[in-house]
Amino acid sequence: MCRHRSTPAAAPAEASPNGNVLGYFAEWGVYQRNYHVKNIKTSGSATKLNYINYAFGNVVNGQCQIGDSYADYDKAYDAGSSVDGVADTWDAGALRGSFNQLRKLKKQYPNIRVIWSFGGWTWSGGFGQAAANPSAFANSCYNLVEDPRWADVFDGIDIDWEYPNACGLSCDTSGAGSYKTLMQALRNRFGSSKLVTAAITADASPGGKIEKANYGAASQYFNWFNVMTYDFFGGFNPQGPTAPHSPLTSYTGIPTQGFDTADAIAKLKSRGVPANKLWIGIGFYGRGWTGVTQSTPGGTATGAAPGTYEAGIDDYKVIKSKCPTTGTIAGTAYAKCGNQWWSYDTPSTINGKMSWAKGQGLGGAFFWELSGDTTNGELITAVKNG
Repeated sequence: MCRHRSTPAAAPAEASPNGNVLGYFAEWGVYQRNYHVKNIKTSGSATKLNYINYAFGNVVNGQCQIGDSYADYDKAYDAGSSVDGVADTWDAGALRGSFNQLRKLKKQYPNIRVIWSFGGWTWSGGFGQAAANPSAFANSCYNLVEDPRWADVFDGIDIDWEYPNACGLSCDTSGAGSYKTLMQALRNRFGSSKLVTAAITADASPGGKIEKANYGAASQYFNWFNVMTYDFFGGFNPQGPTAPHSPLTSYTGIPTQGFDTADAIAKLKSRGVPANKLWIGIGFYGRGWTGVTQSTPGGTATGAAPGTYEAGIDDYKVIKSKCPTTGTIAGTAYAKCGNQWWSYDTPSTINGKMSWAKGQGLGGAFFWELSGDTTNGELITAVKNG
């Protein structure tokens, strides 16, 4: 993501622990999931959101690029599926797709600001090359986010680099200082009036990903960090042991020390990130295994549980009835049904996490992602009320 010319440090985070709620809108959700910007309105979520992260733009050859041009600005919405009940037109230069729907949503809900997120698990491979020429990267991002066709839609940029100087889908070797340098270039280009944010690792294990990049020094250039305090454990380790994917705290028998929210936040604070620039993450989905006999965490498994779109993962709206919770551990919930074992957050566990976040002085909460919630916004309501 990207910013203005030679402005010094970042604008201060808009920080009140009980005020800020950010939800991700997945660009591909308009296909199989049939989740559109209008659903943000009909679910009641629009009244509870301060920020929407639009995910994702791509990073190719060290430059910010469009992720899916059809979904982003070309798909035509008829009157019935449009936010304001007005159909898209094919007039020359007319904006369509999710960008136009977001423009309409912002008109109706002026409290919402939209941030374009770049990277993510699949598209983080280009950041290493970007780090070799930070100003060229920042320029490309600024020119894309501030493109006259949709400049009014976006209030800033978000960088989801998985992971600086560490391994995600691919491995980065750009060095511990490259993250700070890249983000400084973005802030300089975007200026102090635009939002510059990032999704960052929550791996607080000894020698883990938090230690691989200088998040403390980089934080001066950001409004806030979305700490990805989920996906710690899951069916990507097919034999188990079963463990909640988003534990708030550590617990006896946790498979990896430091793979929990409290340890991640403590470690980031200890490395110089201010509490009000740290936002807690909630997954609007569960992760699960199959071939499990033990009802409590720590059991063995034979593989990832079947999911609607992908093995080992399913939306909260599906799991809550498919596999209702049977227990809680470490501030989150788990469920055993037949030979499947799932973990996910519920309105009750979200409430506990929000109380904890307030006690820590954190700046807000975010979630991945809007389409996982129930049609009446059960989880976002818990985040907002909490």
